[in-house]
Amino acid sequence: MTTVLANPVGSVTNSLTVDKYGPILLQDVNLLEELARFDRERIPERVVHAKGSGAFGEFVVTSKNITKYCKADLFNEVGKVTPVAVRFSTVIKERGSTDTERDLRGFATKFYTREGNYDLVGLDVPVFFVRDPFMFPKFIHSQKKNPQTGLFDYNSRWDFISLRPETLHVITIIYGDRGIPNGFRHMNGFGTNTFKLVNSKGKCVYNKFHWRTNQVTDPDYAAHDLYDAIERKKYPSWTLYIQVMSFDEADKWEFNPFDDTKIWPETDFPLIEVGRLTLKRNQKNFFAEIEQLAFSPANLVPGIEFSPDKILNGRIVAYSDAQRHRIGANFDLIPVNQPMVQPVHPTIRDGPMNTSMNEGSMPNYYPNSFELNIRDHPKKYNESRQYVKTTDIDRFVSDDEDNYTQVNQLYLSYSADERKRLHKNIANDLYFCYDFIANRVIAELRLVHEDYANGVYNELKSIRNSKVESKAP
Repeated sequence: MTTVLANPVGSVTNSLTVDKYGPILLQDVNLLEELARFDRERIPERVVHAKGSGAFGEFVVTSKNITKYCKADLFNEVGKVTPVAVRFSTVIKERGSTDTERDLRGFATKFYTREGNYDLVGLDVPVFFVRDPFMFPKFIHSQKKNPQTGLFDYNSRWDFISLRPETLHVITIIYGDRGIPNGFRHMNGFGTNTFKLVNSKGKCVYNKFHWRTNQVTDPDYAAHDLYDAIERKKYPSWTLYIQVMSFDEADKWEFNPFDDTKIWPETDFPLIEVGRLTLKRNQKNFFAEIEQLAFSPANLVPGIEFSPDKILNGRIVAYSDAQRHRIGANFDLIPVNQPMVQPVHPTIRDGPMNTSMNEGSMPNYYPNSFELNIRDHPKKYNESRQYVKTTDIDRFVSDDEDNYTQVNQLYLSYSADERKRLHKNIANDLYFCYDFIANRVIAELRLVHEDYANGVYNELKSIRNSKVESKAP
């Protein structure tokens, strides 16, 4: 046994004291070090996506279809292999919650490419809760524990939902059969946001990413299911697809194509195969490789760029800032977060826990007269140029968008049995809400479809009647 600095330790079970029953001496530096480290061995849990698991593997390009849309090196050759790390998670609940919560699931993939790390951070559903990042913290607050009681609050959950009907699309998914997926391996994944792809000729299109699971149905669940499957060498895999929309189509489309509460219909924008992701290795240490694994949609590679997607614009700031708070200013130097391209040459330096050589004697400014081989490449790596119309700058209201048509289409796609389960799942929650909130939820559902509202109303009425009867002598 040694200290963290490799000094040999005589005893790791007994404190240094004055006599057998005397006080502990301040010079017992090994004891002090162990206690101090113990106080600090947990990092703050993520505000969202706190409970999760992950694994490591590879992404293999299986189709050359994407090369006409995207110049990214990781996609440019059939058969090209890129190492990946993937983290799956629940979204709302805390780290101590169960894997079987009714919730969305996070699906975050880190590609360790030859052009640096690329993070594709998404969910297991194709739509998001809100359409403006200003509303995201407010939504999450409404879904977390009540600040007064410290308990889950059905009223705050459904109060917010009924006041912001843009949430109805994702809520209709969560409270349907997909709200508790059959483990991580059997989930599909979606990139959530709209991105911009750029090809080698500088031509741009908008796109959405889709992961489709290649697993057959299995009765196991979540983290144990994922870990055990990899240990059995029953490696889970997903196929990556993209949807593509031209700039001209985006200008003329019937709804805002950058609204993350809506989907792009596959009949109009068919899926295009890109490649296959396979997870082949479990973590060697959960804290080092999964808990410290950090993602941000700001981590892009040449050929993939940002679109006017408001939620994406908010996430590219919030995610990186969250990691700096949660793990530290130099979170990118933790091995699991480092790019496979080495060495790196930023002008960023120093900060707490800088575990690299800190770029040695290289200048920390640019331009300089000393490292002439290290320079920027505007012609090769600058973002694509895009024309922006002269217009007003304002805080445009977006809550008057169509919040019901796609929810109606989703509801009608459910079978009779799926609808009944959906009605019951929502009614089970509304039973714990104030009447005025439950009534407002049902009124919003009526704008989606009459059967949706009536189904929830009748299930709620049935639950209330059964509770009254159960109290009868």
